[in-house]
Amino acid sequence: MANIKSQVKRIRTNEKARQRNAAYKSSMRTAIKKVQKACADKDVELAKSLLPLAISKIDRSVAKGIQHKRTAARQKSHLMTLVNSL
Repeated sequence: MANIKSQVKRIRTNEKARQRNAAYKSSMRTAIKKVQKACADKDVELAKSLLPLAISKIDRSVAKGIQHKRTAARQKSHLMTLVNSL
């Protein structure tokens, strides 16, 4: 553990941010998996209704700095291709 007061505070704030980012990333992955499951079940209506929510979560993760914009673009492209192939 650090002895410097400012470093102790940085450790605390970094841990809070790490937990917040992990929670957001988890909810984003869940949204993606729901779309993929709907596509696997050939449920077109459900997949089309879940797609905007998943894309929104992916875009928010980029805005919050949780993931890179190219990773997000790849994920969105994959999901849209999956839904459009139904």
